[in-house]
Amino acid sequence: MKLRIGLLVTLATLFSCVPAIAQEPVVGVANPESLFTSPDPRLNANKQVALHIMRDLLEANHWDDAGKYLSDRYLQHNPNVGSGLAPVVKFFKSFTKPSPVPEHMKTPVVAVIADGDLVVVVIARQFPDPRTPGKTYTTSWFDMWRIKDGKADEHWDGATITPPPPPKAN
Repeated sequence: MKLRIGLLVTLATLFSCVPAIAQEPVVGVANPESLFTSPDPRLNANKQVALHIMRDLLEANHWDDAGKYLSDRYLQHNPNVGSGLAPVVKFFKSFTKPSPVPEHMKTPVVAVIADGDLVVVVIARQFPDPRTPGKTYTTSWFDMWRIKDGKADEHWDGATITPPPPPKAN
């Protein structure tokens, strides 16, 4: 009896130490634009600002139009980008080129939530799986904006500091 209990305790301990690696994939909705609406006129207007940021700026890279959707003071809580309209535009224009604004977004949007002056957009992101070379996994990413006077005035996301590139070999 003691051996059986000891074996069960040992097996339970071993299995509890094995990380669960099963995951349901994170996927966007079929019609993401439909999530950027609300019957409440204020929330609808705020969601529309987020839609234009996602589609026109982040997806199509029309950063010359950023002043339509971002305030001049645009407070940035992403540690890789400075605050203010000009620094944000300079950052994105340094590595992107404009493309036509798509009729339908390609970004895999999972959810859009608006409450008061805040709009949160959740998207699916895909990354290399560090446990299995050649495989990928999906996870959720978010952007949140505070809308003031019809423009995004503050921004949060899940970004961490980007490490510097490795030194070049001689």
